[in-house]
Amino acid sequence: MMFIFAFAVWCIFTWVPDTQQMVAGALVSILVASIMGSIFMTRPHLLFNPIRVFYFLFWYVPVFVWELMKANFDVAYRVIHPSLPIRPGIVRLKTSLESDTGLTFLANSITLTPGTLTVDIDKDAGILYIHWINVKGTDPETTFKEIGSRFEPMLKKIFEEKAVER
Repeated sequence: MMFIFAFAVWCIFTWVPDTQQMVAGALVSILVASIMGSIFMTRPHLLFNPIRVFYFLFWYVPVFVWELMKANFDVAYRVIHPSLPIRPGIVRLKTSLESDTGLTFLANSITLTPGTLTVDIDKDAGILYIHWINVKGTDPETTFKEIGSRFEPMLKKIFEEKAVER
């Protein structure tokens, strides 16, 4: 699975209908798949479920882009108007995601939106530690509502085994 994905990406980015390029792409893809395959996903078959792909492309990506734009404007506004209150701090976010891929996507979704940075993940307890530029509340419920509630339901449907029936 990883080989197919790596080779497809190679073909998309360096598509040249040349035998030498295709052989090089296949060799690099085999190398990447053999070295990194088990690191990226433990259940790659989930990526090929059309319902999960649909949720990812038409639910997660638009919401992520919207949240990214909102966060960029918020941080830019705070830079332009330095009198705005900034209360930086590290908060705990309790999550119900169990898969490594789901947790990674949640942590990266939070980190990629300006003003937040995932500092640590305690997988056993289901807790993410997040540095937040403007802490609005320190209790986990407020943190989840402000940061995690946008992404977790989507990521649960996409990456958790039981979320989508086969």
